Amino acid sequence: MPVPLHQAKAEFFRTIGHPVRVRVLELLQDGPLPVRDLLSAIDVEASNLSQQLAVLRRAGIVTATREGATVVYALSTPDVADLMFAARSILAELLAGQGELLAELRAQARG
Repeated sequence: MPVPLHQAKAEFFRTIGHPVRVRVLELLQDGPLPVRDLLSAIDVEASNLSQQLAVLRRAGIVTATREGATVVYALSTPDVADLMFAARSILAELLAGQGELLAELRAQARG
């Protein structure tokens, strides 16, 4: 029996819902990067990064190609970059609303 769409979407979001994985996806938005560049940009142990990259690779969200001794990662589809952009836009709107609420609370505290 096929998995319902809402369940597949929830699993997808669980897959990308880890801070290291999110950071990897953000870094790969501008194009493929070798592991050493990802490691220098993300403050984690190499083994942790390797585990998180494996999760993304198994899910088909990123691809890995070997160039000599170097493994280069890339987003599997530009839609992933679009999703990351949408997430930033949504967060910006949410935080703007919180900023307005904070300003109102501060104004009431002074008045």
